[in-house]
Parts: sequence; structure tokens; C-alpha cells
Amino acid sequence: MQLYNTLSAEERARLIDEAGKERLTLSFYAYAKIEDPKKFRDDLFIAWNALDALGRIYVAHEGINAQMSVPADNFDAFRETLEAYEFMRGIRLNVAVEQDNHSFLKLTIKVRNKIVADGLNDETFDVTNKGVHLKAKEFNELLEDPNTIVVDFRNHYESEVGHFEGAITPDVENFRESLPIINEQLQDFKEDKNLLMYCTGGIRCEKASAYFKHQGFKNVFQLEGGIIEYTRQIKEEGIQSKFIGKNFVFDHRLGERITDDIIAQCHQCGKPCDNHTNCANDACHLLFIQCDECKTAMENCCSTECQETIHMPWEEQVKLRKGLQVGNKVFRKGKSEALKFKKSGDLPDVPLAKAAKPETKDIRQKIKIKKTLIGKAEHYYSKSKIAQFLIENGELAVGDKVLISGPTTGEQEVTISDIFVNGNFNNLAKAGDQITFGLPFRVRLSDKLYKITE
Repeated sequence: MQLYNTLSAEERARLIDEAGKERLTLSFYAYAKIEDPKKFRDDLFIAWNALDALGRIYVAHEGINAQMSVPADNFDAFRETLEAYEFMRGIRLNVAVEQDNHSFLKLTIKVRNKIVADGLNDETFDVTNKGVHLKAKEFNELLEDPNTIVVDFRNHYESEVGHFEGAITPDVENFRESLPIINEQLQDFKEDKNLLMYCTGGIRCEKASAYFKHQGFKNVFQLEGGIIEYTRQIKEEGIQSKFIGKNFVFDHRLGERITDDIIAQCHQCGKPCDNHTNCANDACHLLFIQCDECKTAMENCCSTECQETIHMPWEEQVKLRKGLQVGNKVFRKGKSEALKFKKSGDLPDVPLAKAAKPETKDIRQKIKIKKTLIGKAEHYYSKSKIAQFLIENGELAVGDKVLISGPTTGEQEVTISDIFVNGNFNNLAKAGDQITFGLPFRVRLSDKLYKITE
């Protein structure tokens, strides 16, 4: 019985492209008493794996928190798997504003102590005594009330690219940090002010609203379904958006545009920009905002030190990382002295620029490109601008079109004009051959080499 992933992200991406089916990115959560989270986790994996559902899901004794990608054809069957549990019958599914077939490439379901790391002792207050849920129109109306204080319960890197007008945006890296800070800041307003809170999908506010009511706040309200559901409602009902900018999301897209206002800056040059990226140095992976010009000049790196590191031989890079914490602990969330234009905490509402209107996208564009995986990147010689690949499957000849794809490189199409095969000029390379050819952009070890067949 399969209870874990057996495919890599690259293999899964290829299968998604070959299937040619649309997928929906969605999220949901539910607080409930789950007696056996491990069994619950395994049952969900079996059911969802059969439907080709992917995503990042946390389950605990207190409930479930899920961000997922589901084939549109299997959406009804997926909902049936939820309806099998009484506490998820009729549950609201927050469907993403922008769809991307590659938003998630693995099905990861983890058992945690809590579905959101809030740092609270739930035994000390009534977690079911929550604030009043507001729909988009009601939320906008309460925002206009001068007696209202609106608080963003997301992290600094989320609020920096988008937030509600006039919101308090705590300078915190995680949810648990924000609770005591906001409680202390608002001590004098417990009786006479409306405490209006919001987050991405609503789950953080579910616990926060109960916590603040326990702390003595009389008038506590929360945005039902968070920014995701708010956006759906304002689009359907023609309501003016009081949210400005982008909504940060926790999949590879890193953001959904809500309005065309750009309120953030490139952390390196100061140009108006709200596109997040992760530093290309595997020992850093700093999350920061980077414009296209700096992305090219800095090769997706957050600093000159990291840029120098990625050009070292791979063996030396591994040595430099020896002894460092690995996995999720190595990632940092946008705080570095190298980032001269980073802003957090008290953020402005005034747009710095307007985002260009996106061209109409053909959602099947990637699918129309028929390609076969033939190799992987091994090295890039930056001075001579030469890329080295290992051919693992099939053949590659001069004149062939290839696609070089990776999380940092993106997708780059190239026509092979000449190649070195095992150190010599040749017109044809076969499985097992090491090849080099000129490229104007850097490749990385995570990059794959595809042959375009149509």
C-alpha cells in the first residue's frame, strides 16, 4: 500500500504536462477533534493519491490545514472524499485566483502537534468562542468605521507586497510572534474599538479571534475565508477592493495579484517590484523581492557573496554548507543586511507603480510543447558561458530544439547549433555522453534537459 510519494517533482511535472488536463489550486481548513491523526493522514493519502491530488497538508488532533492542486476532472470525486468526514461536510474550498498546473508537485501530508504553529495553550481559553465572520461587503463597511482597528495577522514578507488599507502590519516572521505584540499594542482599545482581523485563508484568524476575546476585547471580527475568499467575492459582486497589491501564497507562484498596485520595492535596487524569489545559493535560499534586471545581474542571488558561491565547483559549495542546518531551517524570510530596500512593520498604502496588464494566457501552452526528458545539468562555466549536461536517455543532434527547465532557470528554449561530445566536436550525442555547448544564461544542477519533439 503506497503511503508516500514515489515520483520526484520533475517526474510529476512531466506527467502533468503529458496528461494535458487542467488543475485547480485550492485551500481549506477545519478545526475538529481527530482521535488518530496518523490513521486519518494515511486514509487521506490513499484516497487523494488515487485522484492525482497533490499538495501540502498538515493534520493534528485539532484538525486539518491544506493547500492543494486537484485535477479539474476529479474535483467532484475529491469533494466526496471530504464529505466522508462529518466535520468537513459542506466545507468551503478557497479556489485560487490564478491557476497554475504546477502549483504543487508532490502530495505531502504531515502529522503535526498543531495545524498552525500559534504557540498558544488551547486549554487556557475557549477556542470555539470566535469572532464574528464577515463577508467582503461587510468587511469593507466596517473598514470605513472610524472606530475600527484592522490588523494583518500574516508575516512581514506577506504584508509587504499587499495588505488592506490602513492595516496594522506587525514586523514578525511567524504567526506566534504577532499575538503578544498586537495584544500589547491594543491594550487601551479593548472596550471601545472594533478589532478587525484578516489573514490569507482565514485559519490564523480562527484561533486569533478566540484568543483576543479571551484577552478581553469586546468587539472582535474576522474576514471569512481570508483574502482568497474576499477576492472571489469582490470579483463576483463588483465590489471595490480595499486590499491593495498582491496576496502572498505558499506554493511556487509566491503570489496572486489582487489589484494592479505595486506597493513594494526590489530589495536590491529600489525599483517598484513585488515579485518574490529564493536566493539561488543552496546554502541561503533567502526569500526576497527581486526585479527582472537584478535577477539577471545577480543571477537570482541576494548578495555578491552568494553570487560568488554559486560559481564555485559543486564540491566546494557542499563543503561550505557542512555543519549548517539543513532542510527548512536553512531558509530565511527576507531579513538581511544585504537587502537595502527591505521594508516591514509600518507599511505605506500609497502605490509606487502599476503592474502591467498580463497578456491573455493560453493555459495549455506548456502542454502543447511535446518534449522528452533526455538529460540533466552538471556544470556551468561562467567565464566562457558554456553549459555541461549528461545525456541519460535518447539522442541529441545539431539542429535539435531543446528546453532547459528548472525552478530558478525557468523554461528556456534553445536550438543546438554545435556541441562538444565527450570533449570533441560531434553532430550527435547518445545516452551516457557528456556534452557541452554555449548558453547565454547560467544553468544549475536542478535543471533538466528536454528534447522538443513537436
